[in-house]
This record gives sequence, C-alpha cells and structure tokens, in this order.
Amino acid sequence: MIPGKILVTGGCGYIGGHTIVDLINNGFDVISVDDLSRGSLRMLDGVEQILGREIKNYKVDLTNPDDTQAIFIENPDIVGIIHFAAYKSVGESVGDPLSYYRNNINSLVNILQCANDYQVPNIVFSSSCSVYGNAAELPVKETTPLQPAESPYAYTKQVGEVICRDFARGKSGFGISLLRYFNPVGAHPSALIGELQDKPENLVPMITQTAIGKRSSMNVFGNDYDTRDGSCVRDYIHVMDIANAHTKSLQYLMAGKNRESVEVFNLGSGEGVTVLELISAFERVSGRKLNFQIGPRRAGDVVAVYADNQKARKQLGWSPAYGLDQMMETAWKWEQKLQLDEQMHLN
Repeated sequence: MIPGKILVTGGCGYIGGHTIVDLINNGFDVISVDDLSRGSLRMLDGVEQILGREIKNYKVDLTNPDDTQAIFIENPDIVGIIHFAAYKSVGESVGDPLSYYRNNINSLVNILQCANDYQVPNIVFSSSCSVYGNAAELPVKETTPLQPAESPYAYTKQVGEVICRDFARGKSGFGISLLRYFNPVGAHPSALIGELQDKPENLVPMITQTAIGKRSSMNVFGNDYDTRDGSCVRDYIHVMDIANAHTKSLQYLMAGKNRESVEVFNLGSGEGVTVLELISAFERVSGRKLNFQIGPRRAGDVVAVYADNQKARKQLGWSPAYGLDQMMETAWKWEQKLQLDEQMHLN
C-alpha cells in the first residue's frame, strides 16, 4: 500500500468510480467525497463489489468551505487529490449557467484552499476537450490555442485551469496535472459499474438504450458534414483508460517527475471516429441492428475533434488498452446488466 490517502471528489460518478477501482488496484488508499446530487450510491456499491472492500464516502457539498475543511481535518494523511466533482451537462449549463459557475468554480477554490492549508501537494484536475472550442487544427495538441467556450460548462473548465495555474504560481512543491479528456465511453469489464444516465445526452448510452428497447429510436444529427461519411467525428476513449491515466498522473507527480508546477495532458485514443462508424461498431459486437434516423445538424456541434495523445504516452507512460469494439462491448454488457437488475427488482 502506498503511504497516505488519495481524496477523490465526485467518487460516486462515472469516471470517479472507475478511477477509484484503478487507484486501489495500483496500491493506493482512497477516500471519496460526493454529495450524491449527481453521483450515485449504486456506483459506490459496484466499486465495493469489484474491490471486495468498503470505500469511505463523505456526503459533503464542496461549495461549503467548512464542510470541505472538515474532511482534511479528519484525514491529515491525505497526500493527493483528484478533483472530478462538477456539473457536466452542456445543455443544462446553457439553461442554468449560474448553478454551473457556483458549483464548479466554488468547489475547486475550496479544494485548492484546503490543499494549500493542509499541504497536499499532488493534484489532478478533471478538465475536458471542450476547452478547445472549435479548434483551428486537428488533431488538437496541448499547445493548440483555446477558442471561446461553446457553453458555460466548457467555460468553467477553462476558468478551472486558469485557477489551478494561478494557485500553483510561485508555490514550491506543488504539482498539478490538468487532464483534458475527450469522449469517455464503456464500462468496467465486470459490468458491475458503468454510466448511469436515465436521460442520456451522450451518444453511447443513447445507442445502448435504443438497442435494448428503452428508446424506440435515436437520431444522428447530420450526415452532410465534410467527413468520411458525413457524420461528426469524435475521439472515444474507454473509461478504464481514462481512470488509469489519473493513477499514472498521481504516480508521476508523487515521483517528482513533473517538469513544471502545472502540466496539461490530452486523454484520447488519438483517432477520430464518426458517429456512423461508432454505430457500426456497436452493431458488429452486439449482433443487433440499431433503429436510427438521420436528422438535421444540431446547433453547437463541432464538425470534428480528436486528440494528439503523444505527450501523455511519453511523459506519463500511459497508453489506451481498449479498442473501439471493447468500448462498445463493455457498454452493451453494462446496459444488459441494468435491464436484468431492473427486471429482478420488479419481480
């Protein structure tokens, strides 16, 4: 066991839960904080089943500075923080921007204040490829200039990165990794944890819910883009690959390998996949024909975005282990598990 605890904020969320599994499998001791406004105890239960041990979760709103500080007082051996806790719906952020600014920015400020006060030097911040906006080059590199944010959610990630840089400036001993991930998909191979979305905004849960009959059909927004088949291009990356990058980022910081106090890493597969190619991959692994229609373009969608991931490969020693078929296969196994659990509950 690696000495000291890692605090995972948003540990009952999609990426947070998978990251707890990867951290503990790599020798870390972990505690979670999640107010359960977006996360779920079902995620925590699945994590505990996979690991065969309990995970302590603090049901705390991180926008409350006193409650946040209490976690650090109770756990003086925290040596690292992975900060996931944030609202993340693009559409919701457009309709209710103030709640996004209040939650996403205030929680980060409180976490960094505690990191400063209690001398927790290793911090990983959950950022997003949305910070690039409509990028002027493909694939996007960490040095690609950021364009104006397309949503309040994306702006909170841009501001979050600035706050991290300003916080670390002039401080010795602190290291912060800003991880910009692309499109996390899939589920743990055990199918005990995965993405929990009753009304999904993301493409893969829409595909699996349509295939299993929760939705009668789904739309593909536009087939007249300047791409291989006319549909939008995105970079999909398995959630366990994303999780492992957080573990490797902490190991990197704790070993003092960071070259600067704040460093940025893209987390993507490095390959662009069209919406129609993703659907084909699902049909191939599931053996099911998907009921979808081609609809008009959706406002706000960029034509194409995918990552240059060479920096994460070289500096963190990270590389994606799951291919596109495995992404879709684990997502489908998870959807089937959800349906089975629902049927057992009804009976």
